[in-house]
Amino acid sequence: MAGLRTGKGVLRRKPFEQIEEAGGGGTGQLTRVLGVWQLTAIGVGGIIGAGIFTLAGAVANGKAGPAVVLSFLVAGIASAAAAFSYAEFAGLIPKAGSAYTYGYAVLGELPGWFIGWDLLLEYTAIVAVVAIGISGYFSFLLGSLGADLPAWMLGAPGTGGGHRVDLFAALLCLLIAWLLNLGMRNAARFEMAVVGLKVAVVILVIVVGAFYVRSSNYVPFFPFGVGGVFAGAATVFFAVFGYDAMSTAAEESKDATRHMPRAIMYSLAIAMTLYVLACLVLTGMQKYTEIDRESGFSTAFQSVGLTRLADVIAVGAIIGILTVMFTFMLGVTRVWFAMSRDGLLPKWFAKTHPVRHVPYRVTWIVGVLSALIAGFLPIVEAAELTNIGILLAFVVVCAAVIVLRYRRPDLPRTFRVPGMPVVPAVGIAFSLWLITFLAWQTWVRFAVWFVIGLVVYFAYS
Repeated sequence: MAGLRTGKGVLRRKPFEQIEEAGGGGTGQLTRVLGVWQLTAIGVGGIIGAGIFTLAGAVANGKAGPAVVLSFLVAGIASAAAAFSYAEFAGLIPKAGSAYTYGYAVLGELPGWFIGWDLLLEYTAIVAVVAIGISGYFSFLLGSLGADLPAWMLGAPGTGGGHRVDLFAALLCLLIAWLLNLGMRNAARFEMAVVGLKVAVVILVIVVGAFYVRSSNYVPFFPFGVGGVFAGAATVFFAVFGYDAMSTAAEESKDATRHMPRAIMYSLAIAMTLYVLACLVLTGMQKYTEIDRESGFSTAFQSVGLTRLADVIAVGAIIGILTVMFTFMLGVTRVWFAMSRDGLLPKWFAKTHPVRHVPYRVTWIVGVLSALIAGFLPIVEAAELTNIGILLAFVVVCAAVIVLRYRRPDLPRTFRVPGMPVVPAVGIAFSLWLITFLAWQTWVRFAVWFVIGLVVYFAYS
């Protein structure tokens, strides 16, 4: 790969003119099969799910109260500013890797490595968080049907009496790994169908729930103060991206330079509209102190006597949140694939299946790792593990788009960030601000992972 780099040492960069040539060395290639609406479905599938069905209730109950809707809006503003930057890069660099590839091409090898290594942990943890959320709805559904499973398999240690492992969450991670290994064409068809079902369930929740909203439940609107809004925003932030993980599939898009920017914008706009409406319904139906942290919407509908509809929501949540796992497991495997293909990790990981043309080795590895996290970590700890890295990735991408606009204004761009450099600067500022609201334990975990990454980089990469 030396011939594909400029500069010296850790700041050498991959020239844009040669990025399309990357991917040789017998590692195999990905196939371009995704259209704009399939990409949008992957983006919507990654954004909608965990935030509505899992974290909305937890944040409303413990951090923001009814102002959880503002938490989503704050996170959405920061996310939108970064989304413009991702859209410009997606139209410019139609290759796998997303923020890793963008950082490598603009800022240099070490910054690219830093973000790539970071995303390996963050995306894997997100898959686990979502699996835990689905497991909570599964337990609710079984309880409403009168079924009773052994306590040892219903949650991670410390989450309840007799809990030893969240077995259902762990098995779901392995299921998604198997699905992704069927090939992108078949996996995308599954994603399209399930995303349609999920959006239908969310619309059902909004429309029916609106008839049971009581204005008194919105008082007090800021029970945890304005600080609670931002603390909640820092927690739910990972629920308002997903387009970044979708952008890792650029190399599997039929016309990435045109379709990727559009899909990023479409998916974020659709998701934010549904998030705001759903949060207003949830906190209007039930007092924030009574909202269940794991299966908020199902228990809210049950509280107003709509038990059967609560069961439908639980089923929809279980099926629909699978798409979030799909999007982020897709993301982490494509980042890992790109880093390995570039030689920063062993090329053994970049081997694709001879028939299905997917990086099957890293997919199974990620499936097992996410299963372990989902099985043995509580949902709040797993969720906080994800946010700091994603926020830093947003900082890097927003900074890189500013640098590249001035360094290489001649490059053909199918999408241009509006309001340059103000909009990406807003993305940087919001992301850094939200980072300050994360718990110190999150910083410790991140620091440990970063040190491990430095050892791997200087010892191998």
